[in-house]
Parts: sequence; C-alpha cells; structure tokens
Amino acid sequence: MAQFARIKLTSSNLENLEQVCKEIKGITEKTGVKVKGPQPLPTKKLKITTRKAPSGQGTHTYDHWEMRVHKRLIDLDADDRTMRQLMRIRVPEDVFIEVNLRPR
Repeated sequence: MAQFARIKLTSSNLENLEQVCKEIKGITEKTGVKVKGPQPLPTKKLKITTRKAPSGQGTHTYDHWEMRVHKRLIDLDADDRTMRQLMRIRVPEDVFIEVNLRPR
C-alpha cells in the first residue's frame, strides 16, 4: 500500500526554514519521488506592546515587539529510502518539523 508523507515546518527564522525546505526538495529530486511544495502557509504575527515607564508616571511612551512564525507544508510520496534520508537532515534548533504518514 502506497503512503504519502505530509511534512509541516515551523520556524521564527525564515532563512533556516528555507534552507531545510531546500534540503528536503534536493533529497526528493535525487530519489525521484513525486513532491508538492513547499507551500507557504500564513505567517503568524505575535505582537506585544508595553509601557516604558515602570511606575506608570511620566510621558506615555510604549515599546512594541513582534515575533513572526513562518510555516511551510510539503507533501511527498513516502518510500523507505527517501524517509531514511529525510531523518538524517541536520535541522537547526529553531526549526520544528512534524511528519504525518497516511495511506494514499
């Protein structure tokens, strides 16, 4: 029975995320596996606004921080050789990978 793998990549560092996507794409091209992606999913923006003055007195000035969480989705046919090579990829600490295997 043929299976396919859905790989979901998440990171706050876009460069590392794109590097991992490129490595996965390279492995699939070498093994000749059919692949869809990487498809970019919407970027989540986490925003925090705080007062600069700790006492609440003084001028009303604020600090603004934002963290962006980027996501990519890759679908590919899962054969043993390809999956073994995918598990050996060096993944940076700030890139999170989720792999789901499903029957086709």
